[in-house]
Amino acid sequence: MVTTGGDLLTTGQAAKLLGSSRQQVVNLCERGDLPFVKVGMHRRIERSQVEAMLRPKPELTRDQLKSLWLHQAVAGNLVTDPDAVLGKARENLDRLLRQHRDTMTEVWLKRWEITIEKGVGAVLKKLTSDDPEAVELRQNSPFAGVLSQSQRKKVLESFTRTGWKRP
Repeated sequence: MVTTGGDLLTTGQAAKLLGSSRQQVVNLCERGDLPFVKVGMHRRIERSQVEAMLRPKPELTRDQLKSLWLHQAVAGNLVTDPDAVLGKARENLDRLLRQHRDTMTEVWLKRWEITIEKGVGAVLKKLTSDDPEAVELRQNSPFAGVLSQSQRKKVLESFTRTGWKRP
């Protein structure tokens, strides 16, 4: 949820700016895709959040796309063995947080910690999304060691063959 007090819009106003229905804006809010605050019983959305949705997302770099492919493979392991994958991530987080105290890396690792505490669905979203926060989170991933060397090699070979479109 948004905590700052910028230019707040109603769901109807946000819908008009987005060219969508009010219900679609409510759905975006409820899914966590559009941050909001409650004013009484009503949702209010910062204009800057709505405008951010209207801007095209930057295209992923080759390294970011490769990271996405690897993390999508991690997501496959997560859905088949969530306890093992989240356990490994927590173990890695503990070690990494000790190594990166008072750095920007620590900030991202703490965001992973919060995401992991929210559960498998929240983690899957960050592992597979191309939203800017997910892209940054994957650059500081606690999921090292989740993929076997064989799995990692296959993903990278597949990425090289089909995932990266050369200009």
